[in-house]
Amino acid sequence: MGEWQNIRTETEDRIALLTIDHPPVNSFNKQVITELDEAMDELLGDDEVKAIVVTGGGTNAFVAGADIPEIQELLETPGEEYGEAREFIERGQQVNLKIERATKPVIAAINGFCLGGGLELAMACHMRICSDRARLGQPEINLGLIPGWGGTQRLARIVGKGKALEMILTGDMITAQEAYRVGLVNRVVPAGAILKEARGLARKIVSKSMFPIAATLRAVTEGLEVGIEEGLAIEGEQFVNLADTEDIREGISAFLEKRQPQFEDR
Repeated sequence: MGEWQNIRTETEDRIALLTIDHPPVNSFNKQVITELDEAMDELLGDDEVKAIVVTGGGTNAFVAGADIPEIQELLETPGEEYGEAREFIERGQQVNLKIERATKPVIAAINGFCLGGGLELAMACHMRICSDRARLGQPEINLGLIPGWGGTQRLARIVGKGKALEMILTGDMITAQEAYRVGLVNRVVPAGAILKEARGLARKIVSKSMFPIAATLRAVTEGLEVGIEEGLAIEGEQFVNLADTEDIREGISAFLEKRQPQFEDR
């Protein structure tokens, strides 16, 4: 595994834990987002990794937004139509798209404040497990900004237009319980159980064959970007693509023989 200043990774039982560790609140700057990009590339390309859990270092924050002094510097350096600021935004968008379109499940373990770019990262993950002490929000409007790494797009898709606009236009944080109520997170658990819960979910998923896992992620993610008819075509293609795998035959045989399947990702 690679070595980074702000990112730590470890793998156990084919589940990788990626920790963003940039004290005091794991805020994003250019270096952190570059390291996150490199770490995701490494984990997504590692055949020994079947699922990824993303969390924040310490106990206070998942990621509590961007490094504000760096944002200020970017915006005070117009250059060629604020080229550095545009590059920073595009880089964050690209990393989140990579995570969203990954064919390995990525689970956000939201262990504390999840704000701005942190919430945008969490929403790019396929599932979100949340500490009961966490607070979530898109507070960019309080700085005279708007979300730039997908917040205006993913939040509306997940919680609906009205709730997304309320959160973005007020900049207010919501509790973990409210996030669960509106469908922003999958589960809320006590703070000390966050990694156990996220790993447990990942462990249940990785016990399945990698082929339908990847096919499901493709069908759902790509299907959300098109109309229903195109989405059904994508689903059908992914279904048929599984026909030649040994795991589909093992799964059906195990069901008929009333035993647990032994998938080998073949």
